[in-house]
Amino acid sequence: MRTVSTVLAVVFSSTAIAAGTMGPAAADSSRALSISSYGDIAVDGVHQRVYISDPNGNKVVVTDYAGKLVATVPNLPGVRDLAITPDSGTVYAAVPGDDTVVAIETSTATAAAHYPIGENTDPQTLAVAGGRVWFMYGQETAHHLGSFDPSLGTPEIALDQLPGLYFRDAAELEAAGDTLVLGVHGTWSGLAVYDVSSGAPVLREEGMPPEAANYMEDFALSADADAEKIVAASGESPYAATAINTADLTRTGAYPVVANNPNGAAIAPDGTVAVSTYSPYDTDISVFKPGKTTPYRTYTYDQYTSGGDTIVSQGLAWAPDGSRLFAIASGNSGIHLRVLNDAARYPVKVSVSAPAKATRAKKLSVTGKLTSGASFPSGSKVTVTRTDIDSPKGKSLGTKAVGSSGAFSFTDTPPAGGNVTYTAQYAGDATHAPASGKDTVAVARNATTLTLNHNKSVYNYGTDVSFTAHLGSTYKNRTVEIWADPYGSDKPKKLLKTGKVNSKGNLSATVDMTRDTTVTAVFNGDARSAGKTVKVTAYARVKVSTTVSKQYKTAKIGSTSYAYFHKKTDPVFTTTMTYYKNRSQRLNLEVYFQGKWLDAGSQYFALGTNGKSTVTLLGPHETGYRMRMRASYVNGSSGDSVNSTTYGAWKYFYFTK
Repeated sequence: MRTVSTVLAVVFSSTAIAAGTMGPAAADSSRALSISSYGDIAVDGVHQRVYISDPNGNKVVVTDYAGKLVATVPNLPGVRDLAITPDSGTVYAAVPGDDTVVAIETSTATAAAHYPIGENTDPQTLAVAGGRVWFMYGQETAHHLGSFDPSLGTPEIALDQLPGLYFRDAAELEAAGDTLVLGVHGTWSGLAVYDVSSGAPVLREEGMPPEAANYMEDFALSADADAEKIVAASGESPYAATAINTADLTRTGAYPVVANNPNGAAIAPDGTVAVSTYSPYDTDISVFKPGKTTPYRTYTYDQYTSGGDTIVSQGLAWAPDGSRLFAIASGNSGIHLRVLNDAARYPVKVSVSAPAKATRAKKLSVTGKLTSGASFPSGSKVTVTRTDIDSPKGKSLGTKAVGSSGAFSFTDTPPAGGNVTYTAQYAGDATHAPASGKDTVAVARNATTLTLNHNKSVYNYGTDVSFTAHLGSTYKNRTVEIWADPYGSDKPKKLLKTGKVNSKGNLSATVDMTRDTTVTAVFNGDARSAGKTVKVTAYARVKVSTTVSKQYKTAKIGSTSYAYFHKKTDPVFTTTMTYYKNRSQRLNLEVYFQGKWLDAGSQYFALGTNGKSTVTLLGPHETGYRMRMRASYVNGSSGDSVNSTTYGAWKYFYFTK
């Protein structure tokens, strides 16, 4: 129990409480791979599958072009390098843990044949050229070149195909047609080009341009019939991959990259070159068109926004048709396959410009332009769509011709008001990726009348109040929503009713007024009538009552009933009030003196969870004075602001000897 001090000598204290651009294509994707390490990647263009070796996991995983796992080839101890045949019929895998080369049939994605190379041969890298499978085998400091013809039922394994020549590390092998290229990685890097059309390697050229002779991590060989071009991912600052003529191994150009040594290279069928770098913060992949030294596409995967992913060494591969570039990324979130759609095609930007505002049913003009790093073919067109309230899924406006500068224009008469969006879409061509652009016009609609009653009305606690929304004339839509949002964060906004108004334009919903409540009526508009929202706030009092106890009698003074107390008796006032967390009631005391009720102070007392608060007025008590006490809820000062200020009834009392 809380107590109140003597009546006239002490003034109660109280405290008020206040409550209350041209970037990666949109379809690019990344998918986590179920591997713990990375060895090599090969792409099957016929079945649209990607093969990725996992040396630590002793397996090859097979995904579709979106990176979704479709098969696993298990039991391949330490599987490392992969090579696919020109017809995409077979993927060969170097399996050093079994001293074998394994043929994986692409039609079934299963191991179809095992070719034992010899005990402790440890085949590491391989390629397919001249109808034979070529592989590097051996132990550290002594690796040799071997081969076999898989078309033979039981092929003879030919070892030491370069007599007297060995390599400290297994050289990287790349092949095209009858050309086989060996690439030595490390501090001193080098290349050797062989003609293998006879079944035996015949050296055509060896060496390395000085610009690429240090720290080569990867090289790519063009897939054209003559294998004319090599791109070496090597060299120090200034950072660049080096273009090399296969015939004489001379430098023919460079592909500058940002911030780090290149660690991967891949050449698309049309000669487009992709170069990767190990770069946690800067550009990860740069893509160059033939003869260009400035990338027309770049891809950046920031360490903090991409799970710490960086492109791994030798982690790039083109789809055989050049439609996609695949990249292996590794980081804190594991190993991922990034699929870069349209990497070989120039990005396109479609700009559309429409008036900011327009009048419904009146003609307007829209202009636009295609921009790209390459000119557009004659007869190019964009497909135009209008999206509005009447056509939320879009209505085709046909195709519009694109001029030699990339510009296009058209006119339209919008039948509906509101936000009208014009979208122009370019389907792409052999050298340009698809793209689209849009602009939105605010088309005027007729103003709508919507009203809601009972604004600022105050009701007793628990009163059921019917709120009526009235909708004026509209074009088609006659549906209105009525929402109630009671004060207090513990009760969310709630949809009371949604429906068509009656013949008088009215829709009603009932609110049980236990709290101050904001009621909202919403009309979402239609093609010719503007949307409208109106709000009203109605207020709810609390329930409050006070009882007096320990009096020895009740009697009237004049027409008012008083509780009589002996001066040695302490009155007890018990207030019952609608409960809310941390709510307090305020007790006001007044004394009748010289014909007037005078304020004797007030104080707040916390409610129990049962909504009750009991206060004892302690003595000594002065006799001969008429007094009264009232309990109240004061919005804000009583600890919350969810109800309207509510005053209880006065309780009168009197002390005698």
